[in-house]
Amino acid sequence: MTNLATIVGTSAHNNPAGVAIKMDDIEITFGALEVLSAKVAALLASRGIRPGDRVALISPNLPQMPPIYYGILRYGAIVVPLNPLLKSREVAYHLLDSGAVLAFAWEGVMGEVAAGAADTGTAIIPIDAAFMGLLAPLEPLSEVAAAGKDDTAVILYTSGTTGKPKGAELTHENLRSNAEVSVSLFSSRNGDVIFGGLPFFHIFGQTCALNSAVLAGATVTILPKFDPVKALEIIQRDKVTIFEGVPTMYIALLRTPGRENYDLSSLRLAASGGSPLPLEVLHEFENTFGATMLEGYGLSETSPVVSFNQMDGIRKPGSVGTAVAGAQLRVVDDAGNDVEPGAVGEIAVAGPYVMKGYWNNPEATAAAIPDGWFRTGDLGRKDADGVFFIVDRKKDMILRGGYNVYPREVEEVLYEHPAVAEAAVVGRPDDIHGEEVYAAVALKAGAEGADDPEALAADIRDFVKERVAAYKFPRRVIIMDTLPKGPTGKILKREITI
Repeated sequence: MTNLATIVGTSAHNNPAGVAIKMDDIEITFGALEVLSAKVAALLASRGIRPGDRVALISPNLPQMPPIYYGILRYGAIVVPLNPLLKSREVAYHLLDSGAVLAFAWEGVMGEVAAGAADTGTAIIPIDAAFMGLLAPLEPLSEVAAAGKDDTAVILYTSGTTGKPKGAELTHENLRSNAEVSVSLFSSRNGDVIFGGLPFFHIFGQTCALNSAVLAGATVTILPKFDPVKALEIIQRDKVTIFEGVPTMYIALLRTPGRENYDLSSLRLAASGGSPLPLEVLHEFENTFGATMLEGYGLSETSPVVSFNQMDGIRKPGSVGTAVAGAQLRVVDDAGNDVEPGAVGEIAVAGPYVMKGYWNNPEATAAAIPDGWFRTGDLGRKDADGVFFIVDRKKDMILRGGYNVYPREVEEVLYEHPAVAEAAVVGRPDDIHGEEVYAAVALKAGAEGADDPEALAADIRDFVKERVAAYKFPRRVIIMDTLPKGPTGKILKREITI
């Protein structure tokens, strides 16, 4: 199996002047992307980085990001993409857990990154105005490191019921083969323009937008922070043909005043994932924008695409389609046995897209893949046509605007507040974000500020806000005398009314 970074060289050979990456007036051709990634590899060599070392990449979608990503891969190091919204304590955890020896960090988040890296021994290279100047004098490292079938390319962090994020080890084969599936699903080709509003530090944007565009020789036009008006401008200006997004993006586009004033006739396809797409949104988008909308399913641990409504197959609105080529999907009971067709069980996945395992966590790997089948933790059913429907998400996980929020991680921070004795974080339906994060707490006896519960609740909210990424903190905190519990003392979240 070859290094994922070779897709850059192939497209550069086939179409060196073709635009690979675009952001407003900035354009990077495939030829330039090949040279810049080779210079990043040379930079790593000059810093004493070794093949197999972990290198963090902490950035929104920017023109510098793809050359860094492919440069790390072509050198034979492992990319650790991190959300730039992470706070210093979260940055420190990820750097320590991955053992990252170096971090490329966008200048806009250097404060949190520097604070987080202070005690980890991780060196930092800023992604700032001087970055390209740093690369300029370097001689490109033309060699692309060999990559074996099981060699890790990316460690992508995903939380779980334990609350501690786990690093999913995705191999070069995982990522390349899933990018090939994406190209096939969307019929991507030279001349296509793919909307790059999904963050590349998440697997959906990384595989289905960035890697698939480079593989297909298409252009990806990037937007660092999603804004529906700016997105409409980009679709019109760059003649976007394929739009990829989470449901909240599509809702925002449909609700934007004046959207009818934009020429969006270039759109031929829209792909949705990350959270369930409301049926009315699917129909309204197709009727309004005149583009076919396809919904699919996948996870960080599966690179991600494992099922999709496919252009040349059965399409059932409200479903996540059929298994993609190479993916094996089952619906199983707690014992791992197949359930009857139409019955609800846990979705299990096998095939070339399933991760190698969780980084330095054999216990979690064994629990997630006990018999060669990855247990997704998602409940679903399969109908007589082999079409899959997701019935419910992971038990306690909250999906806010396409981001996974794991309650226990937030609860652990709540418990750090000096006034909090008990805490429970729950998700509630929200028209804008799909779900919103709320928290219920009970106070310690004699807690300071208890005489003014509204002010204390606001203080608790702000306490958490300072310590976790912006999408995780509870927008509302209520104070209760005690949280409802079952006979074993377990907090019963279903009985909390917010």
